[in-house]
Amino acid sequence: MTTFSLPVLGRRPGARRAPRDGLFTAAAVALGIIAVVAVVARIVPFAGDPTAIAGPRLSPPSAAFPLGTDGMGRSLLARLLEGVGTTLVLSTVAVLCTAVISVALGLLAGYLGGAFREVVMRVVDVLYSFPSIVLAILVAAIAGPGQTAALASIVLVTVPLMTRMVSVAAMTVAKRDFVTTARISGVSLPVILVRHILPNVSGTIAVQGTYALSVGILVEGGLSFLGYGVQLPQSSLGLLIQEGGVYMVYAPWLLFAPAIVLVVAILAINIIGDTLRDRLDPRETRSLT
Repeated sequence: MTTFSLPVLGRRPGARRAPRDGLFTAAAVALGIIAVVAVVARIVPFAGDPTAIAGPRLSPPSAAFPLGTDGMGRSLLARLLEGVGTTLVLSTVAVLCTAVISVALGLLAGYLGGAFREVVMRVVDVLYSFPSIVLAILVAAIAGPGQTAALASIVLVTVPLMTRMVSVAAMTVAKRDFVTTARISGVSLPVILVRHILPNVSGTIAVQGTYALSVGILVEGGLSFLGYGVQLPQSSLGLLIQEGGVYMVYAPWLLFAPAIVLVVAILAINIIGDTLRDRLDPRETRSLT
């Protein structure tokens, strides 16, 4: 029977993509500015030394201190830039580790199936059943507070969902004719996984990677806020929010500045992830069979 593709009723071609593209551009620009400024501040400390006492305690925002000073007289702008860099680097490294683990397990589980997939999925289900912050605190309690605990926590929290999604995508691709032909032709398992299946699940990996990055930032922020993540004298967004909460009544800028950056970064990453999902899985037409 012939298959006809009709446009979605009430929607002009490109009507939905225009606002989404605008949001994507705004989100990418916002996230890029945050990342670039944090990196430049590490190379050229234009905001000053984040650990040096630069002025009076709890000084409000001024020309000398654009974001004011903290409870020890350190420049909040310098500490915020250091905190953004720490949070982004930790989260990015953790998500890269997550991607390596999840892609390897997901491809194997999706292609091999059977008992191997069942074992992988049951382990993933156990990890996924824990609330993220509880699992992160458990890891920190075992490894001890610090960046290592934050890194391990983000990996354990983000691996389950990415592994499951990659496995489902790989299992679908593994049933296609070109994979069956390659297997019958005697192509080795690594070649099938890397050359035939991996390129066809790259969209899933990209989308899940963006979501994992936003989750990683939240986990790092939560751990540092509770005192299990980044430790003084270093700073991170979660640690700055925790410190700002102490002076919320007397110096609210200490809380608002890192909180706003955290919200903007997570929102921008989620918008980028949603846009990637829409572009890699378009639903602009409906099939009528």
